[in-house]
Amino acid sequence: MNDVSISPEPVDVSKAMSAVMRKDCGAIVTFIGTIRDNHKGKSVRSIEVEACDEMAVKDLEGILEKAKKNHHIGEAKIAHRTGRLSPGEVVVVIAVSAPHRADAFDACREIIDAMKKTTPIWKQEFMDDGGRWVESESG
Repeated sequence: MNDVSISPEPVDVSKAMSAVMRKDCGAIVTFIGTIRDNHKGKSVRSIEVEACDEMAVKDLEGILEKAKKNHHIGEAKIAHRTGRLSPGEVVVVIAVSAPHRADAFDACREIIDAMKKTTPIWKQEFMDDGGRWVESESG
């Protein structure tokens, strides 16, 4: 199974969740990141997401491996979209299964926080007054 995907194709949330389902896991936690229509009081019309695909995949695979070592989880999947996206569209999904919910929640949070810090994925927001590159923001 490919645990990481980066693609201009729409992210399939159901497929990511199905990919982590296991009979020995009683919890599935998902993080679904969508494009907001505003930032700091300004209207966002669209966002352009770029990635250094090979480096990003390698980084995300390392993040998943670390999460698997740090938490008792079954499976984990990351699907990230690139290209021009509109407000409301899904840009990323992280799905994690575990025997118990605490490990699934903890691993999912660890994965998204690590992604924001290290993965070479960049976003540029386009507003009525022009564009700006988005700096990584946790939370």
